[in-house]
Amino acid sequence: MDARQDDTRGIVDPSGLLSRVRFRRHLPAEPLRPYVEWYWLIDWDLPEPYVAHTVPHPSVNLTFQWDEDAGPPYAELTGVALGLYARRLTGRGRVCGVKFRPGAFRPFAPEAPVSHWTGRALPAGEVLGQATPEEARRIVTAEGDEARVRALDAFLLSVPHTADPQEDLAADLVARIRTDRSVNRVADFARSQGLSVRSLQRLFSAYVGVSPKWTILRYRLHDALDRADSADTDWSGLAATLGYADQSHLVRAFTGTLGVSPTAYARAVRGD
Repeated sequence: MDARQDDTRGIVDPSGLLSRVRFRRHLPAEPLRPYVEWYWLIDWDLPEPYVAHTVPHPSVNLTFQWDEDAGPPYAELTGVALGLYARRLTGRGRVCGVKFRPGAFRPFAPEAPVSHWTGRALPAGEVLGQATPEEARRIVTAEGDEARVRALDAFLLSVPHTADPQEDLAADLVARIRTDRSVNRVADFARSQGLSVRSLQRLFSAYVGVSPKWTILRYRLHDALDRADSADTDWSGLAATLGYADQSHLVRAFTGTLGVSPTAYARAVRGD
C-alpha cells in the first residue's frame, strides 16, 4: 500500500513542513494505478498558523479537506498550478489527496481538455458529481490510513472512466521529461517521439494541461530546488546540467517562481 515517502520534489522547505504535519503517501488500488500516482494524507494540530508552499507538478489534484475550526469537510479539484502554491494551515485539520498522474486525469472528466482546469481550484462536485459534501465527510472522518485509502479507492472506482490510448501516450511522455534531463528542447523531443511540435502541443493541452516547454522547465526547476539548500552548489554547472542557457536564466526562473533567489532560499532553509 505504501508509496515513496522520501520524494520531496516540489515542496518548498520540506523539513519545515514535515516538522509540523504528519505526511504520508499510499498507492491506490491496482485498477486505479494507470491514473493515480499516489494518495497523499496530511494531518496537523498547530499552536500557530503555518503557510506551506509548493512548486506544483504538472498534475491535477483532488482533495478532501477538513479544517476543523473553519467549517465542515469539503472536496476541491485543483488543476495544474502555474506558480507557487500556498496553503495556510491553522488549528487542527486533515487533507486526503489524490495526485493524478500527469496526463492521466482526462478519462475522469472527458468533456473538457485538462487545460480547462489549469490555474483553477474549484468545488470538486462541479467536475465530478460524486464528490458531494457527504462523500468528503465520509473520507476525511474514516479511522486510520487504511480506511481512508479504501474510501478513496471506493470513491474513484465509482466515477465512470474509460481507458484512453492518448492518455497513456501523454503520461508516458511526461514521465520521460521528468526522468531524462537531456530533454531540454521541445522540437528535439517531439522529433525523437515521431511527433510534430504542433501535435505534441495539442496532446499536452488536452491531457496534461500545460505545454511541453512548461513541463520541461518545471521539472528542471524541481531539480534546482532539490539542490538549492547546499552551501556549495555550483549554480553555473547546475544550469548547464539542467539545460538552461546560463546561470542567469536559472536564477531568473527560480526567483520568478519562488520570489527569492536560489542563494537566499538556501540561506533561509539552512537557517544561516
